[in-house]
Amino acid sequence: MSADGAPSFDLQILSRILRLAWPYRHVFIFAAILAILLAPTASLRPYLINKMVDENIVQFDLNGMLKMAAMISGLLVLEVILQYGFIYSTNWLGQCVIRDLRKSVFSHITSLRLRFFDQTPIGTITTRTINDIESINNVFSEGVITIVADILAIIVILVIMFMSSWQLTVICLATMPLMLIATYVFKEKVKSAFQVVRTQIARMNAFLQERISGMRIVQIFTAEKRELKKFRAINREYTQANLNSILYYAVFFPVVEIISALALGLMVWWGARGVISEEISLGALVAFPIYLSMLFRPLRFIADRFNTLQMGVVAADRVFKVIDNNEKIENNGKIEVKRLQGDIKFEHVKFAYDGINTVLKDVSFGVRPGETLALVGSTGAGKSTIINILNRFYDIQEGAVKIDNINIKDYELSHLRRRISIVLQDVFLFAGTIYENITLRDDNIGRDEVVSASKMIGAHEFISRMPDGYDFKVNERGNNLSMGQRQIISFIRALVYNPDILVLDEATSSVDSETEAIIQYAIERLIQKRTSIIIAHRLSTIKHANKIGVLSHGRLIEFGTHEELLSKKGGHYKKLYEMQFVETDSI
Repeated sequence: MSADGAPSFDLQILSRILRLAWPYRHVFIFAAILAILLAPTASLRPYLINKMVDENIVQFDLNGMLKMAAMISGLLVLEVILQYGFIYSTNWLGQCVIRDLRKSVFSHITSLRLRFFDQTPIGTITTRTINDIESINNVFSEGVITIVADILAIIVILVIMFMSSWQLTVICLATMPLMLIATYVFKEKVKSAFQVVRTQIARMNAFLQERISGMRIVQIFTAEKRELKKFRAINREYTQANLNSILYYAVFFPVVEIISALALGLMVWWGARGVISEEISLGALVAFPIYLSMLFRPLRFIADRFNTLQMGVVAADRVFKVIDNNEKIENNGKIEVKRLQGDIKFEHVKFAYDGINTVLKDVSFGVRPGETLALVGSTGAGKSTIINILNRFYDIQEGAVKIDNINIKDYELSHLRRRISIVLQDVFLFAGTIYENITLRDDNIGRDEVVSASKMIGAHEFISRMPDGYDFKVNERGNNLSMGQRQIISFIRALVYNPDILVLDEATSSVDSETEAIIQYAIERLIQKRTSIIIAHRLSTIKHANKIGVLSHGRLIEFGTHEELLSKKGGHYKKLYEMQFVETDSI
């Protein structure tokens, strides 16, 4: 339901859900036909029993009774076949729809800008992609078509009941107002409880994902008991939400049984009098308990199915909000190039992640093809932001960023990013082989290219010593590799794409001296062939840079060569360099 409670919004969402089944409309129509056929098929059995009692058993017609019994058995077999086809087709339809929807949601999520992931907990996204989409399956397997089938069954049963005995039907329906009231109250209570359950499970998923990912920090600071206390509170609220829904079920079903027993008692009392007075046939009296069972069974479950449908609609609303999220980098560029020269220009760039708090303030600089630019500055100065902007992970508010004198917005996004490789300080490896982590399953990159890049950086020997070599299985986030090994793999990953622009964001800050020497050697070889941007705290590693930019509080305060900046009296770079030199000398 929408935030303002308008039911029309529910209908719009439901209509959108049903449109997802359009590729499988033939199965949808088939299931609908089965629902139509099931209603009279199931209702005919007690009607035939009524006839058999009145026309065969009472008249001692053995042959007629056997024929009627055979007909009832055949009808039962037909009902079983139809029921099987109905259940299988509705569930198959639901699974196919959510399979396509999962793919659509994942594809959409991968196209969203990084700001979406900065603002949305990963656990919440996981809930939308798994739990909420699974709830949409119930719209097809237990929702729309099943509800229609139940309603048709109720209508057909009532018609046959009136045809058999209108007096007994009226008596049976005397308890119907009680059933309708109980059903309505149950539906509203369970709907509210389920909405709380969905909220709590999203909260729990977000908490677990964050704590499991940050378990190292939790254990380093011995925060296990504090985090357990938080989890207990969340778990308690989630459990209570489920218990509330269970309570309503525990109350509703016994109430329905009482109402059903009351209706049966009234029917037997009135029917027995009718049989004695010969106003009602014995067959009707025998058949009506079966009618009552068939009438109250869908009534008993229809409220639950309406709630299932409602929860599916609520879940779909959440999923559609993700799909409708247009937090995307606009990809309106048409220029596709095989190679970039690497001429980079920032012209009066102003940028804020949230659109309010400015991170870069009127930043301008240029890097000519083949040159190396080093960016230095304190944490939060804006160094990594420049990298994010260059790759168009974020769009600037003012100014322009150009590569080869073309605004980066005019490049087709995937072509632009493919020509730029980045090595980050925080290396992320996926579960899979070393080879798969290097190529990211790009079929255009062969094993020979991977081996060649590894040899170029001097990493081939270390990978060859691993069990299974390049096919060594890497755990999630590369937890079975050292920091240095992960960094080397990420470096090979960047090199194997043969980029025109190479970006190193603190690429050597988390590795040991031996590994740093290997990477530093590779850097010195590779930056001679392409434009490079290096972010580093260790100023000793950037002496070879053609230009050095010094950032402070989002502004480019100094720009020049290593020698030029050192010769600047009272310069910021000179102070940083002397500070590190003194620290190194004292060590």
